[in-house]
Amino acid sequence: MSVTVFRKHLSDNRRGFLGWALAITAIAAMYSAMWPVMGRNSSLATAIDSFPPAMRDAFHMQDYGTAAGYFGSTVFGLLVPILLAVFAVAAGAKAIAGDEEAGLLDLVLAHPVRRIRLATSRWLAVLTAIALVGVVLLLVELAIRVPADFDAISMANLAAMTFQLVLFGCCFASIAFGIGAGTGRRAYAIVGGAYVTVAAYLCDSFVPQIKGLHWVQNFSPFYWYLGGDPLKNGIQWTHCALLIGLGLCFAAIGIRGFHRRDLAQGN
Repeated sequence: MSVTVFRKHLSDNRRGFLGWALAITAIAAMYSAMWPVMGRNSSLATAIDSFPPAMRDAFHMQDYGTAAGYFGSTVFGLLVPILLAVFAVAAGAKAIAGDEEAGLLDLVLAHPVRRIRLATSRWLAVLTAIALVGVVLLLVELAIRVPADFDAISMANLAAMTFQLVLFGCCFASIAFGIGAGTGRRAYAIVGGAYVTVAAYLCDSFVPQIKGLHWVQNFSPFYWYLGGDPLKNGIQWTHCALLIGLGLCFAAIGIRGFHRRDLAQGN
């Protein structure tokens, strides 16, 4: 890894990274603060309990009246992971493919830095940005945990949920990065990352409700992220390993492809 390239990529994109971190944290904090009104013994919780079991399973609303159930279906179950996936795919696609299409990589590679070091450094910079989003989110959640009255969720389990959220984001960033680095096309990276995100969500939510297709859930990064209820049971190490493994595979393929092919000409 090149420390200079790593720091430069973080510095050049600091405003975008910070903006996403604040936006994701603000959404999470807003819905967290609504727990006393929208969760617990509210009329909404009562109404959701009357939904068909298949619908509650699809949206992870099996236990909406408890703090862990509410957070697992709203804050960490849909809003935050979708926003983080969008950010991760965009950041991963830009890391190599975006600058390559803009003709900027030629200037960088004119300096004494090898392609593999350049790609690895930028990939790690994107992962670091996602980790920083997780740190900011966790600190805010811990700060409002008692005032918003969701201290029934332990700090350890909040940390476990956030840790798996970071791995989830890193997985999708690596998918988009790998596609972009391997092809040199940002559009391919964004479309490919978006396709995998949507497919993974459907395989975790709606497809398993079809008789005989429940098994597809086991192949979804969304399930690896949420399955096992980290907010109740802590870190699920097997699921973490699957998220890491998938991300590493895409990143390695992308870096290898970037190393072997000719660079695209910028516009």
